[in-house]
Amino acid sequence: MKIRIVILSAVMLLAAAAISYASRPEIIPIRQSLEGLPMHFAGWEGMRSSDMEQKVQDLLGVDDYIRRVYYQGNSLPVSLYIGYHDSQRAGDTIHSPMNCMPGSGWLPVRNERISIPVNNGEDIVVNRITIQKGDVSQVVLYWYQSQGRVIASEYIGKIHTVLGAMRYNRTDAALLRIVSPLPSNAESKAEAETIAEKTAIEFVQALFPLLSDFLPD
Repeated sequence: MKIRIVILSAVMLLAAAAISYASRPEIIPIRQSLEGLPMHFAGWEGMRSSDMEQKVQDLLGVDDYIRRVYYQGNSLPVSLYIGYHDSQRAGDTIHSPMNCMPGSGWLPVRNERISIPVNNGEDIVVNRITIQKGDVSQVVLYWYQSQGRVIASEYIGKIHTVLGAMRYNRTDAALLRIVSPLPSNAESKAEAETIAEKTAIEFVQALFPLLSDFLPD
């Protein structure tokens, strides 16, 4: 009987601790608004894109976002989207572009991962997709960024979200997407993809060192 009482008491204490842990107010890290991301950096000149409709913003569940187009000299424009979630505990999880693009009529025709060297000799691994709608094609780079990690896999990202919630009481994360159109004056589709990919990579390399103030470690 004493053993049962001890076991029951231990279970009740663990349950109370778990309930207390789960009910803690989530830590929302201090950061700068994405609107503060420079419009001009490393030779790139930015312009704001139109705001998302409120119903789209509500569907995505983002707490902060930017949509911009950047130009560098005579190169084709690069579109940037960053959507940031303060918390993912209330069901506002990040939507994968692979689920959203087909709904907009864009079909992925090539899907892989590439490694991009960024600041301080670091390499990041991101998703690289070629999408097509009719005769128009674009190269898309995207990744998830959470608590200092760059994550290509949606599923690994969810695992890190759970671990972050358990260890640090944080579930903040962001989706970053860069879109580079294929030039129409290339000699072949392969050459056009290479040019678009190179432009997107160069933009990522210029952008990445600026992100730490807006996407907290």
